[in-house]
Amino acid sequence: PFVIDFYADWCGPCKSLTPIMDKLATEFKDDVEIVKANVDQQRDLAQKFNVRSIPAVFFMEGNKIKDSFMGLNSETEIRKKIKALA
Repeated sequence: PFVIDFYADWCGPCKSLTPIMDKLATEFKDDVEIVKANVDQQRDLAQKFNVRSIPAVFFMEGNKIKDSFMGLNSETEIRKKIKALA
């Protein structure tokens, strides 16, 4: 299982989400991989996931999207979604 965090360097809410995602990446490093995808550099991937606003976070198992959210979300809620994958 893995998590894709779509962001951009110019995105204020993305900057707010980064420390939360970094903390959770460390916390769950043995169970779930958390990767970041810059929408300006990885336009094709963002288009494949139909990303229309950022931050956009997708919780994946294999090639299937198990959950997702756009915008900011609390650390507690994100942790619950990651635990559901692990």
